[in-house]
This record gives sequence, structure tokens and C-alpha cells, in this order.
Amino acid sequence: MTRVRFVAADGETVREVIAQAGDRLLDVAQTDNQPLEGTCEGQMACSTCHVIIAPEDFALLPPASEEEEDMLDLAAGATRTSRLACQIWIENGWEAMTVRLPPERRDLSGRA
Repeated sequence: MTRVRFVAADGETVREVIAQAGDRLLDVAQTDNQPLEGTCEGQMACSTCHVIIAPEDFALLPPASEEEEDMLDLAAGATRTSRLACQIWIENGWEAMTVRLPPERRDLSGRA
């Protein structure tokens, strides 16, 4: 089990949920009603599931693929520790991960 802390764009609101090894971060976030759209349903054709991983947790992740890096180039407010939540799979041995929602985001669903 991994404790996933979601920090809202305001930096104040924090929610913590439990994820299992093999869970996809996008699914964990959407189950917790986090505002991550995931328009392309994890096909890496958009950047609507862009998140910012805490620097201390970023090293846990395998490197982003070239395709993911290309999509992150389109993400609003991308940082050095930005990733697409659809490309992060929770692994055994991870105790916790802190995920910040970016202050800006692209919403392709037509909802504002």
C-alpha cells in the first residue's frame, strides 16, 4: 500500500488516499475526485492529467518516455518534476508519494 497525498493547486488543501501496487495514478486521482481530466484515457495524446511530483518522490519513478516528454511540453505550468498521471503505475515498496495539482490546467472536455 502506498499513501498518495494530493495537494490542490492552492497549496493548502491536502487529501490522502491509499493506492495499491499496480494502480495507475490517474485512476487513483479520478476515484478520489481530483480534477484530472485524462481526456485521452491514458493514451498519451493530451496533457490533461499533468501533475507535479514532490522532488523527494520524483526519483522513485522510472524516467519519462520521449512521448511523455513531448506531451509535457504542452502542459500548462510544467516543472522539472512534472509527469503525466496516466504514465505512473504505483509500485511495491513505495510508502508514500506527494502529488501537487498544477495551478494551471488544460480542460479539453468543454467544461471550464
